[in-house]
Amino acid sequence: MADPDLVVDRLRLRRRLLFWRVGAVVAFVLAWLGLGGQALLHHGPLVGRDHLARVRVSGIIGSDNRKLIDLIDGAAKAKSVRGLVLSVDSPGGSVSGGEALHDAVARFAARKPVVATMGGVAASAGYMISVPAQRIFAGQSTLTGSIGVIMQAPDVSGLLDRVGVKVDELVSGPLKGQPSAVQPLSPEGRQMLQGVVADLFDQFVTMVADGRHMPVDRVRSLADGRPYTGRQALPLGLIDQIGTERDAVAWLARTQHLPEAIPVVDLKAPTDGKWIPRLTRSMLSVILGEEWAGSVVSQGVALDGAVALWKP
Repeated sequence: MADPDLVVDRLRLRRRLLFWRVGAVVAFVLAWLGLGGQALLHHGPLVGRDHLARVRVSGIIGSDNRKLIDLIDGAAKAKSVRGLVLSVDSPGGSVSGGEALHDAVARFAARKPVVATMGGVAASAGYMISVPAQRIFAGQSTLTGSIGVIMQAPDVSGLLDRVGVKVDELVSGPLKGQPSAVQPLSPEGRQMLQGVVADLFDQFVTMVADGRHMPVDRVRSLADGRPYTGRQALPLGLIDQIGTERDAVAWLARTQHLPEAIPVVDLKAPTDGKWIPRLTRSMLSVILGEEWAGSVVSQGVALDGAVALWKP
């Protein structure tokens, strides 16, 4: 049978060790943050050294790109960032979202060089955000262009009539309820919405004309909504060169008299603090063990307010 005094001493020693271990973790995290952990997370270990920034835009472009725009604007002001590589693989998306990204790239291009490199598709708003670049690269089979705007208004009023459902809409004016999913689009509503589409289209055409240094009428002749392959887009002036990202970086380095092997660092939007519990758990796992780490993190990190939590 173990000596009771020895058992008590061991328990006291374990508590002391746990206290100092937790203190060490807290000190490490605070020091890491104080030394610029956020900057290293977002810009890689090359902060302070000359490098190119890369922004990847893939998938549908949404309407809220504030975090990415802030990163682009910040990179434009950073002395160590010598240029921007815009990597696009997107079929387009929100007009307002594309416009905001376009303007951010244009602000960067006004201060430092930008090259755009297109993946499988860079069409519609995906093309819109590319046009401020000083040079656009695409593959021969890249689908690009598709300069135009579309607005869809679903109408299920016919289905509702069949099932005997009637919806009354009270509106302050004849165009307030246009379009409506439960009422047919009126001639006046159609004319009004067509005017909105036409104005957005004019804005898109102007962006392309300014970015590609082409006459507006020339852009309009190409802007009937059709996509072009990279091989078709090249002689039309919509892109500058058939090539890959490696070709784009080489062109940028050569024209800006930069080292051929200049690093390219991804700009990534912050993760809203989700990295904190991951980092904390990793450190606790090393110092306390996986079981203790899971318990501490689940009970204390990323939980808001008072909770009663049972974790087997």
